[in-house]
Amino acid sequence: MFSKGSKPSEAPPLPESLPQSSAPVSEKGPRPGVPSIISADLKIVGDLNSNGDLQIDGAVEGNITSRSLTIGESAVVRGVLVAETVRIYGSVIGEVRANSVILSKTARVEGDIVHQSLTMEAGADLVGKLSRLDAKIGTSQPAEPAAAAVKSNGTGLGKTGTQSA
Repeated sequence: MFSKGSKPSEAPPLPESLPQSSAPVSEKGPRPGVPSIISADLKIVGDLNSNGDLQIDGAVEGNITSRSLTIGESAVVRGVLVAETVRIYGSVIGEVRANSVILSKTARVEGDIVHQSLTMEAGADLVGKLSRLDAKIGTSQPAEPAAAAVKSNGTGLGKTGTQSA
């Protein structure tokens, strides 16, 4: 092995194909009910899009679109959240749009909530408006930042001279 006369051996050839995983995966993706998890020691800067369940325990600076979204107690999220169901146990700074929104007693939300159904435990902290949603939200609607407000010049009219809401 370490003799002077031996030449360094060449690396073995790469396999033509990689072995397939034996884990059951449907054609539509992973098994339902198994969430993708952003752990407490992870910070993500950028948008997240998922057709499944997503659990955030770390920090995210960006918009999130998911079928079901859980914001854990240790999580801090800055961005627009769009999902069919949103459960908030941690901190969210930004708009929440969902068919069903659940705020636990440890939830801290700074932003508007647009919902069909809202459950809010005693102790939850909300700074923002609540609006009832007419049509159901699906995961095909990406999260977009809320439109910028028209700056007022103190007369009740916007910069263009038109009435602003």
